[in-house]
Amino acid sequence: MEELQAKEIAEKIGLMKQIVVSFTGVIAKENEALKTGDVDGVKALYEQKIKTVAAYRSLSAFFIKNREAVAAFAGEEKEELKELSAELDKALKTNELLLKTRMEAGKKVMDTIISIAKKATKTSATSYGAHGNYMPLDNNYNALAFNRTL
Repeated sequence: MEELQAKEIAEKIGLMKQIVVSFTGVIAKENEALKTGDVDGVKALYEQKIKTVAAYRSLSAFFIKNREAVAAFAGEEKEELKELSAELDKALKTNELLLKTRMEAGKKVMDTIISIAKKATKTSATSYGAHGNYMPLDNNYNALAFNRTL
């Protein structure tokens, strides 16, 4: 029984190593696309990223469920998985920073466009006061829409 369990754990660790390497590769490609501003490249990686994350989560459930057996398992494969996981963690942290930066930059661009539009339409803007009353010269509450594909 223990031999079967050890063999199963070794197989799962080998599979997890493949998934972690694949996941790290996808994240590295996305990071490069984010650095160069290649939005189409990021979009192209979306499906692959979703599939890889699903496989990673699925296999992680096995490791969580069999935590004691995995902890007792000793082998070179386990150490390699730890090293690969550390590389993935580093890539994910970089990815998080790049995504946050991209979102903040996009928000600032849209805020600038909205601010310019408010200033340009100040005299002819339709605006509303605190109680819904029409206030033609106050552009603080303008109704403004923008196309997100800009």
